[in-house]
Amino acid sequence: MPLSLDTRGVGSVTVVKCAGRIVSGQETESLRLHISGMLRDRKDFVLHLGDVAFIDSSGLGTMVRLLTSTRQSHGDLKLCNVPETIDKILKVTNLTRLFDTHASEESAISAFYRRKGAAEQPAPSGPVVLCVEQNNDVLAYLREVLGRGGYEVHTSNSLRDSLILMRVTRPALVLVGPSLGASPAARQAFDAACANVTVMELGNGFSTLEAGDAGVQLLTNIQARLGAKAEFAS
Repeated sequence: MPLSLDTRGVGSVTVVKCAGRIVSGQETESLRLHISGMLRDRKDFVLHLGDVAFIDSSGLGTMVRLLTSTRQSHGDLKLCNVPETIDKILKVTNLTRLFDTHASEESAISAFYRRKGAAEQPAPSGPVVLCVEQNNDVLAYLREVLGRGGYEVHTSNSLRDSLILMRVTRPALVLVGPSLGASPAARQAFDAACANVTVMELGNGFSTLEAGDAGVQLLTNIQARLGAKAEFAS
C-alpha cells in the first residue's frame, strides 16, 4: 500500500497524517521531501501515525533524520496516535527517549504551545487574534497585516482545528471567514467556544477588496472592538 500524506496547518504547527507503509524506496523519499520542502516556512511538525501499517528500518531512519532537520531549523517533530506495533519498535530501539509521542493530535499540538509559553521570550506585543478562513491566501494576508499591526496571530482553515487553537492560545478576538464548511456538531462546538470571545466576520467580498484599504479598515474595526492600539504598516 503506497504511503499517502495528508497535511494541514493548525496555527504554527503542521500536522502530517500518514497512511500506508513507511518503507525503503519511494515511500521514505516522499516523506523526506514532503517535510523538507516545508522547512523554509514551517518549523514545528506532528506526524500522525494512526494509519501506518508497517515501518522498516529505513523508514525509522528517515523519521530520525527529519527530527534532526527540524531541530536544526529551531523547530521540532512530534509523533501522535502511534500504533501499538510501532510503539513496540520505538521501545525496542530505545527511540522513545528521542521522539516525543502523544496519544492525540490535540495533545501534540498543545505541547508545542506549552513549550512556546514556557520559553523566555518577549511578551506578545498585542492581543491574540485567531483567524478562521478557508482561503489560504487570505490567511497569509491576515497573518502579515495583523502581525504588522501588533497582534499575535494564529490561523486555521478548519473549525475543528480552530477549537484546539482556542484552547491553547485563548484569543481575545476570533476573525471568521464566510462559508466555512463543517459538520453540525463542529459548528455547534465552535459557536459554544465563541460565547465569551469577541467575534468578527469577514464579508464575502473581503478577498477581492483593494489590499491596502482592506487592511486599514480591518485594523480599524479590530481596534474599535478590542480598544487596542493598532497601526497599519505598509
